[in-house]
Amino acid sequence: MRNTPGKNNRRRAERSAEQAARHASPWLERLARLGYVAEGVVYVVVGALAVGVAVGIGGRTTDERGALEVIGTQPLLGRVLLISVALGLASYALWQLVQAVADPDGEGHDARGIAKRVGHGFRALLRVGLAFTAGRLVLESTGGGSVQDWTALLLAQPFGRVLLTGVGTAIVGYGGNQLYQAYLADFHEYLKLGEMSVEMERWVTRGGRFGLASRGVAFGIVGVFLVLAAWRYDSSQAQGLGGALQELLRQPFGPWILCVVAFGLAAYGLLMFGVARYRKIAPSRALRGTHHASRSSR
Repeated sequence: MRNTPGKNNRRRAERSAEQAARHASPWLERLARLGYVAEGVVYVVVGALAVGVAVGIGGRTTDERGALEVIGTQPLLGRVLLISVALGLASYALWQLVQAVADPDGEGHDARGIAKRVGHGFRALLRVGLAFTAGRLVLESTGGGSVQDWTALLLAQPFGRVLLTGVGTAIVGYGGNQLYQAYLADFHEYLKLGEMSVEMERWVTRGGRFGLASRGVAFGIVGVFLVLAAWRYDSSQAQGLGGALQELLRQPFGPWILCVVAFGLAAYGLLMFGVARYRKIAPSRALRGTHHASRSSR
């Protein structure tokens, strides 16, 4: 059959898209790896500060924003480090968006795959906000609003209590999912295990499980606080990651519990460094697959 002008144009567009994907892939891979490093830096700082509180040598229980403030106030190159982390967080948000839309990991379209991709999209939004916060700190602006401010704003909306309960429940579920991932160690499937030594793989597995479990505990507490704030219609009940760590400190054997969770958060940060080095990243493959799928469906 003779090719129509429409088919020829479509094929040229598909070839152009695939070529653009191949050219964009190396840059997107670099941005993704930079993003994992930035994520790791933030959690290592959060964990290290909380360890200092637990063992009584200083520090503070804080969240990701507090970690950025600490980075920016370092006497040597603090502003430069903060700019680097801000760019890294923006890169991480872009990669999470690609994971949500293009599905480079082949998560699929079943319930589990869609849930993962929705999670990527949600994390992209959160990291955009954190990158914006880092940018404001670079410009020496302290605005941005606390967890209580955002909670109060949400409660003031129609059906705000229902919305906040939903958000809190979702975060509790996310914390539970982190615990489940720690049990399965399913981050293995995304890593180039063949490039690791046996000892490296062992440490990545142990540290990754420990870090994910600790993060699951912390985010579970954050979600519970949000649900309580909704039920009591009191925004002051809401707490972020720093508040969750402080709550651990108030429990029996609090310093010991906080120390374990804080080391776990730092371990999660170290896991991100490992992911930055060994993660399988192939965004162009997903984009090409998307084009081929759309072509075959016509």
